[in-house]
Amino acid sequence: MPAGRRACPARTGWTQSRRVPIDSAQVSAYSYAMAKGHLRPPPARQDVLQGTLDLIVLQTLDTMGPLHGYGIARRIEQVSDNALRLNEGTVYVALTRLLQQGWISASWGASENNRKAKFYAITKAGRRQLTAETENWERIAGVMARLLRSAERT
Repeated sequence: MPAGRRACPARTGWTQSRRVPIDSAQVSAYSYAMAKGHLRPPPARQDVLQGTLDLIVLQTLDTMGPLHGYGIARRIEQVSDNALRLNEGTVYVALTRLLQQGWISASWGASENNRKAKFYAITKAGRRQLTAETENWERIAGVMARLLRSAERT
């Protein structure tokens, strides 16, 4: 922090002189840098656009058939040429949400290495949702393509 400025107590998340909220991502990056002994932020990661993970998981299950969470995460990485790196925690949050919506079902089975695993499969309602989300995504992608092409001409 520059000289002459004092931080208010950490709980408030405000600086005393400007009253500007502190971004939690900045705090995390700073904490990471301090723990590692340098002040560079952590490497950027590829984020999945909000709302697209459900579509990606539904498409994966529709294409591949029943898979466990680890298999879903690895398949998404494989198809995306490792552009999307997902940890299982992220996938399991999406799977829980999809289960609650009734778009997928779950059953216990044995994985490739003979361990007990929960396998997820797309339901009829999930296929209808996949169709609707795919149409919406294609419409939005078309709009973005037109906007980007028009920006190139100007």
